[in-house]
Amino acid sequence: MKKFLLALSLLSLTGTAVSADVLSDRKALMKERGQLTGALSKVVKGEEAFDAAAVLATLQAMQDNGARLDIDALYPEGSNSGDTTAAPAIWEDPDGFKAAEKTFQDAVEVAVADAPTDLDGLKAKFGPIGASCGACHQTFRIRKD
Repeated sequence: MKKFLLALSLLSLTGTAVSADVLSDRKALMKERGQLTGALSKVVKGEEAFDAAAVLATLQAMQDNGARLDIDALYPEGSNSGDTTAAPAIWEDPDGFKAAEKTFQDAVEVAVADAPTDLDGLKAKFGPIGASCGACHQTFRIRKD
């Protein structure tokens, strides 16, 4: 019985640690995504010069970021508390959240497949990427002021 209780206690501690890691992992991915989006936004706004190779590298990094965002693994039941801006809608409508993520990933995939060669091309490709981020934030993110 003591071994069972010890194992149960260890399992409980492991579950807490995994939850904390899940929270840290998803926050890191979203922070990275925000930085990548911000870098492209500066180019779109004319704050940074257009460089086709740098833009493509950023888009490819966004694509990699999307590939690493495993919603089932990073947003498990019970990971909706603590220091997070993840909205309850993620767990209430997981299919909607997955669809929103797919919209982002599809927009990035299109941009990578037909990489922008000039600023106008980037603006055309960045529009759907930015729109997908904004739409997801409206429903699936809690805004902290």
